[in-house]
Amino acid sequence: MTANEIRESYKQFFASKGHTVVPSAPMVIKDDPTLMFTNAGMNQWKDIILGTKDPEPRRRADSQKCLRVSGKHNDLEEVGHDTYHHTMFEMLGNWSFGDYFKEEAIDYAWEYLVDVLHLDPKDLYVTVFEGSQEDNIARDDDAASFWRKHLPEDHIINGNKHDNFWEMGDTGPCGPCSEIHLDSRTPEEKLKVKGSELVNKDNPQVIEIWNIVFMQFNRKSDGSLEPLSMNVIDTGMGFERLVRALQGKNSNYDTDIFQPIIKEICKLSHKKYGEDEAVDVAMRVIADHLRAVAFSIADGQLPSNAKAGYVIRRILRRAIRYAYTFLHQREAFIYRLIPTLIAEMGQAYPELTAQRELIGRVIKEEEDSFLRTLEKGISMLNDAIEVLQKEGKSELDGVQAFRLFDTYGFPLDLTELICREHQITVNAEQFDEEMRKQKERARNAAVVESTDWVELAAGEQQFVGYDYTEYECQILRYRQVTQKKNTYFELVLNNTPFY
Repeated sequence: MTANEIRESYKQFFASKGHTVVPSAPMVIKDDPTLMFTNAGMNQWKDIILGTKDPEPRRRADSQKCLRVSGKHNDLEEVGHDTYHHTMFEMLGNWSFGDYFKEEAIDYAWEYLVDVLHLDPKDLYVTVFEGSQEDNIARDDDAASFWRKHLPEDHIINGNKHDNFWEMGDTGPCGPCSEIHLDSRTPEEKLKVKGSELVNKDNPQVIEIWNIVFMQFNRKSDGSLEPLSMNVIDTGMGFERLVRALQGKNSNYDTDIFQPIIKEICKLSHKKYGEDEAVDVAMRVIADHLRAVAFSIADGQLPSNAKAGYVIRRILRRAIRYAYTFLHQREAFIYRLIPTLIAEMGQAYPELTAQRELIGRVIKEEEDSFLRTLEKGISMLNDAIEVLQKEGKSELDGVQAFRLFDTYGFPLDLTELICREHQITVNAEQFDEEMRKQKERARNAAVVESTDWVELAAGEQQFVGYDYTEYECQILRYRQVTQKKNTYFELVLNNTPFY
């Protein structure tokens, strides 16, 4: 099955179980002060889960585009270096708002994975919440008993609060969960070590593919838990990991989700994939980051220097640097990959096709802008690293890191990434202090002092800009203004072209 066929099969399966298939919510969140990006499939349903919005229809399914690059859920540093972490990823989800609960959710998951997709039950392991004294919650014996219908006892594993109690953030809807893990190792490897011993141990071939969250509580700001007004099923299956398993690959990047983009990178850069690990990492990073940036722009978030826009700029500049250093691209390059991305994902996500021109223009402008300073910044950083190595030191001071940010547009994590490649750390505390000083300088520089208005004539302004290119006017009043040690005058004219 192709990736597009797998995505469609999921939607069709849950439609057959009475679920309404809904489109993905935007990846960029504009109306929730607690989140900048959709980092899980449940984000768009938060008001329903909290009981403040109509839950009808009570059964839903979708493929939700998500972004995880900051905060509690942050996979940025692993992207491209391992086989299964991403910034932007798709989450297949099915939902029940006060309808079915644990038993049906577990049965649906088993039926889809084993009966529809034909995964081998011997390769599946599940975890259940072991309980928490801190929160006064017992072990999830109900979930364990429902799993025993499908799996032997040694395939059902207790999981701690970190792995098996799902929370979107410090506050909000939460609850215990059951993860489904797939053992994709060779038969020889499976004989040596049981799969149960490798669950949640960061083995790249024994990975979580599906998480079924039993949403029962709301975490309040004081840390306490209160029951939700209704029980909610919130599932999330990593689409990229599922495709990898079904296509028999050892890496998400070897599936047909990423390979068309990677092949286009090879064609445009005249490099080969699979011969040089540094080049391979660069190609994987670019393929991943292209998706994150393109989908964000399609959802209305342009790169900028603040908040969500800065996150997108950081991701794009990280990709530009990989293309520059390892693929030797000295001109805008990433925007040329957009037609391939749209060819692969435009049918499932029509917003990509609709915003094709905007996405291409924005990415190219960002590439052109950063490439103008990237070479000088890298040269400065390499010189600093060389000095540190000669002196036997292993930490770059935060003042230099801030100068790279302030002068050459290097986000701190990009400087840290380049330094890490040379076994150098960065003093982030000094960087933060320099940032604080700059903000204080900016605040002081923004102080405006002005005199009182001096009245020269009575009357009000009349706008004449639409009808004339020249017009005789007189000054009604003026005042003197001082800002940043510069003095100028503000004038109010009786006739004005300024709208």
